[in-house]
Amino acid sequence: MCRGAIHRAREGGDLEYRQVRKTAIFIIHNSEETMTRDIQDLYERLGHIFKDPELLAWAFRHSSYVNERKELGLNDNERLEFLGDAVLSLAISHILMDNYRGAKEGDLSKYRAIVVNEKGLCQIAMELGLGDYLLLGKGEELTDGRKKPSILADTMESLLGALYLDAGFERTKGIISRLFLPLIKGIESGEMNYDYKSMVQEYTQNAYRTLPEYVLMEENGLAHDKTFRVAFILNGETIAEGIGKSKKEAEQRAAREAYNCLSGYQKVL
Repeated sequence: MCRGAIHRAREGGDLEYRQVRKTAIFIIHNSEETMTRDIQDLYERLGHIFKDPELLAWAFRHSSYVNERKELGLNDNERLEFLGDAVLSLAISHILMDNYRGAKEGDLSKYRAIVVNEKGLCQIAMELGLGDYLLLGKGEELTDGRKKPSILADTMESLLGALYLDAGFERTKGIISRLFLPLIKGIESGEMNYDYKSMVQEYTQNAYRTLPEYVLMEENGLAHDKTFRVAFILNGETIAEGIGKSKKEAEQRAAREAYNCLSGYQKVL
């Protein structure tokens, strides 16, 4: 653990110091041999020391890890991922409204979709080194689960959910603003990562006054190496299909095909 961080924690009181130590020991103990970095490095990058160490451990528990240890009664991070997704969307909405005061609702929705997507979340997760802290099952370990974009993106959201529970919304929004700043600047520079699900949803709302459905048509492969086929359905009709290594990836590909089909464009300009 970084000496400077320990000193700062001590200045904040013995309780906080013990919590910092407890967090590091707790996660290293539960991850067995998988932990490769001191948890303090993550604290430094994130800019926050967790008051509740169990929240941080929870954020890194992948379902594959929990499924192999059912006797321990652990919770995987999927509920935190759900919460983090909502917190991130609200925080980015606040930040965009502050930074683009003249933008219309439709433009703000597009900007948010550009910032909040699997590619952007994975990028930030890699910058934070979240893959090193993941608690994975043996199958995911053998197939480089620590490097899978879908797992990293989901973990980023679960970490934000844990951060919200530990520190509250305003503190979390400030951290999100700092972490996502490069992606927000990408809006102005034109270096954008398109979220076709959000784009086609807006298009169908305006053009057809309805929302699309994504239906899982097929799921093949072992638990750690699955392939998903998803159909994009509008008004009961299948418009497009997408295949990916995660349901999110398959849905994005189906949405892209549907957007190109419905809008008449071959690409987004």
